[in-house]
Amino acid sequence: MLRGVLAVEFKLFLVGSVLFVIAMFMLIAKRHFKTFSSQKYFKQIYLWVDMSWSALIIASFVMFFFIQAFKIPTGSMRNTLIEGDHLFVNKFIYGFRIPFADSGKRYAALKNIKRGDVVVFQAPPKALAVSEKKNGEIKVDYIKRCVAVAGDKVEIRNKVLFVNGVRVNDSCASFNDSYVFPKISLFNDMKEYQRAWEIGEFASVPAVFIRDNFGPVTVPEGHYMMMGDNRDFSLDSRFWGPLPDKYVKGKALLLYWPVKRWRLIL
Repeated sequence: MLRGVLAVEFKLFLVGSVLFVIAMFMLIAKRHFKTFSSQKYFKQIYLWVDMSWSALIIASFVMFFFIQAFKIPTGSMRNTLIEGDHLFVNKFIYGFRIPFADSGKRYAALKNIKRGDVVVFQAPPKALAVSEKKNGEIKVDYIKRCVAVAGDKVEIRNKVLFVNGVRVNDSCASFNDSYVFPKISLFNDMKEYQRAWEIGEFASVPAVFIRDNFGPVTVPEGHYMMMGDNRDFSLDSRFWGPLPDKYVKGKALLLYWPVKRWRLIL
């Protein structure tokens, strides 16, 4: 989970840019104040600054466009991923976005998001806790599994997931609460149910109404349904609605720490 107004990659770029400016000033000083610049400490500082700015800017570009490291903060993906796991995320496989553009459109995608992909994304506003919303423009990254894409009809019956009327072979899902909350009608009209789900109204509904019996709903165009593998203890698309494509960051690629759990994430 990453928190803060500025993304890590932008912070690295900003620091690298500041160090670049400092390096340029030191280079000017080196040329015009030879006595001062000949001092050993000046040379050491200049060398460190000159190496650091380029390293930070390169790292910021790599993190923005290609690979980024993430740490699992909660148990919503147990037992696929557990708290404290460190992993690399492939940020280019679903395509590049133009930096600071509001459209969210991706270019040069190598593949589309498909059912079963473990995806890292920026939490949509409805997914944030009240305390997080009070902190202003906070950004939180979630990791969940895509269980349905645009046009799919999704339903959960007594904890069992159905997509387009077919029971899903949900081998990655785990259930740690044997109790099954019965189906409770929130709306008599399924169109109203669909509308309420799409705009995230279920985020404020108690879990007993949603968790084990849900839908049916249809994933709208340009959206995905994301669910945690720890189905009984995951705040996911069942509650805050379908995930807009513009929030997607990348696909989980490699679990690298702890070493004993090293593996590719499929």
